[in-house]
Amino acid sequence: MAERILRKPAGASRLVFALVCGWLTLLLVVPLLALVGAVVQDRSEVLRTLLSAEARNALLLTLGVALACIACNGVFGVAGALVLVRQRFWLRRVLDALIDMPLALSPVMTGLAFLLVFGRSGVLRPVLDGLGVEIAFAWPSVLLATLFVTLPFTLREVALVLEEVGDSEEQAAATLGASPWQTFWRITLPNLRGGLIIGTTLTTARALGEFGAVLVVGGSIANRTQTATTFIHAAIEERQEPAAFGMALILAAAAILLLLFMQGLDPTQKRSPAHGD
Repeated sequence: MAERILRKPAGASRLVFALVCGWLTLLLVVPLLALVGAVVQDRSEVLRTLLSAEARNALLLTLGVALACIACNGVFGVAGALVLVRQRFWLRRVLDALIDMPLALSPVMTGLAFLLVFGRSGVLRPVLDGLGVEIAFAWPSVLLATLFVTLPFTLREVALVLEEVGDSEEQAAATLGASPWQTFWRITLPNLRGGLIIGTTLTTARALGEFGAVLVVGGSIANRTQTATTFIHAAIEERQEPAAFGMALILAAAAILLLLFMQGLDPTQKRSPAHGD
């Protein structure tokens, strides 16, 4: 009887294991293998389309926007996390909720909201016309939309690290006569290395894959506002499947490499167990 009781969980565990593996295979492995197969089948056409000026410009714009998001979110992510964790003020809960808004809002809604502000009949259009600045349907709109959707990642990771390490080292440095800037550069910032690495990785992945917001506010204008994802959309619309398959495989490979990078980080640089999933 005891042996039967002990064996039941093992059988159930194997069943759950098989179901999980089958589910993940159906949702992840099979589509990726199908994508690879499609690219291999039309490899000459894929290579030709990916070497075109339109594809190169789409990739370059995507990479440039991703790098700009990394830089901006690195600076404002650290600053925002310090405000959120180290300071107490009556609007703190509101700010905490606003940070997660990009995760809750549809990217298409985000693009539409930016159009209402920066579009041809937007709220700020008279000011932009007076300054001679073009935002909607130009590359700044793509950057702004991507910054919006990537805003929480670095900030949240850094905030979690700040909560985990506390401020005892910073207080000790202050009692020893260190200035606030010395404390930040020598104590606070080195402690944030793990959170910055994870946040930057997540920001990069999100920036490379953003579609809805940049499509609405940028318009997917070839050689101007067309990113890698909107290039895929345009290629499908124009029945250029090899081009879409090739660009999709590049983005998928980049995402996989980013995930492998995160998994290969030193355990001391990873997120705390409370939020490591």
